Parts: sequence; structure tokens; C-alpha cells
Amino acid sequence: MNILLTNDDGIDSPGLHILARTLEGEHRVMIVAPDGERSGKSHSISLGGPVKMRRITENTLSCDGTPADCVLFSILGAIPFKPDIVISGINRGPNLGTDIIYSGTAAAARQAALMGYAAIAVSVTPYSPPYPYETAASFIRDNIDLFLSLWTCDHFLNINVPAVDPAVMGVEVTHPSRRIYNDRLVRFQAPNKDEYFFLTGSRAEARLEEGSDWHAVVHGNISVSPIFLHPLNHVEDEAYRRTVFRKPLRYEEEP
Repeated sequence: MNILLTNDDGIDSPGLHILARTLEGEHRVMIVAPDGERSGKSHSISLGGPVKMRRITENTLSCDGTPADCVLFSILGAIPFKPDIVISGINRGPNLGTDIIYSGTAAAARQAALMGYAAIAVSVTPYSPPYPYETAASFIRDNIDLFLSLWTCDHFLNINVPAVDPAVMGVEVTHPSRRIYNDRLVRFQAPNKDEYFFLTGSRAEARLEEGSDWHAVVHGNISVSPIFLHPLNHVEDEAYRRTVFRKPLRYEEEP
């Protein structure tokens, strides 16, 4: 199987290379990852200028663009094959629920799915060492054929692996939780009166809803969430359908 690996933690991330080593024995693996940290870059892509690729080894390229760039340019021809599957990770820290809006890890998988390719975003949930990279990598390796057989267009998988003994760990198919962000602004004024702002605050929380990704990892299980590219809304949109909108006035040009 041809596999493209990327991430948002950067080309030197241990999780990326542990996953590559775990898969290389049975598959053809190509790494195209950002040349530095790109966490929180969401689905940004480079439209206005070139993206530089630097060859690190025969099967490893660093990219000065975003995680989505890594996938976009690779699939369009920057690497010598079309992947059977794209895997983004292994991310250091969780990507749960509404985190996937901001996550570069999730964006790389989403970009692959938008282009019609099977894709997985995989993260480990601890914020500090030890990270269960080997557990996550072996889970992907042992189930990659199953994931590919289940894949259909218009979705990717978001997988989160907790730091739990694999012997007692289960697997749950989940939906994204509603994360609660506790952001706080810190202001700094330089001597020249320029102002600098920093985001800080406590870690995100979530509603402990049964069936959610947060509920699964809190209870020591791997969360597997199918994430669809085209969200459908059959509740709030009904109120809009019943509304009679005011039509715009005809625009008359002045002579």
C-alpha cells in the first residue's frame, strides 16, 4: 500500500517517525511534513506564492507550507505516487470535538478527503510525556486495511488514543464533542507603545456526553470518529425556510 504521512507538529516530531517506522515494513511510506510547528493553522493553504520542498531522505520531504499544503501539493504531483491513504499524525496532544476546526492535523486529513482520498487524523491525548505513540502506531498498522475497506467519499477519520494499558483499552466509534475553551488575553506594551497580545488560559474542557470522543478517551478507550465534509443541518435551517425575507430594492444607477 502507498501511504502519505504528514502532521502539524513538524518534520522532527517523534510521533511522525514512530508511525513511519511502524508502517514501513509492510507498506511504501512517504513523509511530507511541515519544516516546523504548524499547530492551530487549521485549513490554511498557500495561494499567493511558491511552496518549497526540501528532501531530507529518499522518502522524506520537509515543506515550508501548512499541513494542508503538504497534502495538496503531494497529491498534485510533488511525490512519485498517488497514495492509497493519507495519515496525519501522530499528533502530540488531543484533537477532540471542535478542536478539529483549528487543528492542522485534522486539516491535512480533510484536504485528502476533499481530493477523494482515504484519510486519517490520529492523535494521542496526553499533553505531556509519556506519549503513547507506539500504541497509536500499532493500532493504525493493525487496522489500516479495515479502515480502507470502510472508507467512502466525503469523510475522514479522527482517531484519539489515550495513555492506557492496551490490554484493557477498548475502541469506540464516536461523534465529536462540544469543546469549551477558556481563553484569556494577556497584553504587553513595548517601550515604543506598540502592543502585543498573547492567548493563554486553562486547558479546554468538554461536555461529558455519552457517545462522544471526549467520553471515550476519559473512560480509557480509543475514539474513532468519522468526520463528514458536508455537515447537514435539519433543525436550525427549518426556521430559516419558514422565514419570508425582504427582497433587495432595485438598484438604479445615477445618470
